Parts: sequence; C-alpha cells; structure tokens
Amino acid sequence: MRGPLLLVFLIVGPLPAAAQESLNFKLQEFVFDAGGHPADGTILSSASFRVTLDAIGEGTAATTMSGSSFQVEGGLVPAYPPPDEVQDIRFSGKDMFCWAPERSGGAYNVYRDPTGVLPGNFGTCSQLDLATECATDSNAPPAGEAWFYLATAENRIGEEGTKGYRSSGVERSNLAPCP
Repeated sequence: MRGPLLLVFLIVGPLPAAAQESLNFKLQEFVFDAGGHPADGTILSSASFRVTLDAIGEGTAATTMSGSSFQVEGGLVPAYPPPDEVQDIRFSGKDMFCWAPERSGGAYNVYRDPTGVLPGNFGTCSQLDLATECATDSNAPPAGEAWFYLATAENRIGEEGTKGYRSSGVERSNLAPCP
C-alpha cells in the first residue's frame, strides 16, 4: 500500500500577480518593489465588491485580463492614455481627408499652413475638437501655392498630443496650440 503523494514545486523568479476566487469573487494583486502605498489610499467598494490597490514602489505591472464582456488593465494610466502622434493622413476626395484613429479616444485638432512656412512653422489651428477621424476644407490655397495639414489628438482630459517628428527625430514644435 502506498502513502499519500506529495508534490513540491520550487519556482524561481517573479510570477504574474493575478488571482481569482469564487463564492463572492475575490481578486488580489500584489507588486513588491522599493517602498509605500498609493498616496490616496485607493479603495473602491460597494455592497457587492471591494477593490484595494496596493503598489510598493513603482506602479502595478500592466497585466490585462479580459473576457467577452469585460477588460481589466493593470495600473491607472489606461483610462486616460497620453495622446500619441496621429498617423496616416490621406485625402479621400478633393476637400476631405482622414487619418487613422488614435488610441486616446478624445477629439482631434487640424493645423494648416502654406508649404512655404516649412520647416520653421508646423501649422496654425484650422479646426478644433473634431469628434471623428476626418475633416473637410473647401477653401483653396492661393494660386501657385499649396497647403499642408497636420492633425493632433486630445485625450479625454484635454492633453494634446504631438504634431509628429521631423526626419531627424526631433519633435515638431506647436507654438500656438488650438484653444
């Protein structure tokens, strides 16, 4: 007759900090680093749940858990990510142009100027707070001139992204942002 089987696992290195339980559902995450709790002592709760955020040192690891009806992202940044450069501006007609959606999900601003001001100026505000990834401009540039367009994204808390980067890698200046 054999005795009970005992399994011992030795794990070296960090493990993902994600746990789930049932009955009333309990989820706990812990990140160990160099010191302290969030300054505001973040605890969310109601009659049916309680969430406590604990980070020692740097922010929590960006662990994403998702299903067909939910998505949970680690950390506090994903709700209002900083806006990035708007990409792929292309004309879809004589006076309409569109660009790829930007992940920050806010509004868009369009800057326009004559090509003669390049490379020192990168456009003045032409249209602001656009809700979609398209704009129209039925105005025509003066004879013998051309216009250029740049679009920027704003996140939901009003931070405006970059106008992009020069070929040298230096960020294009925005001396007069849209109001």
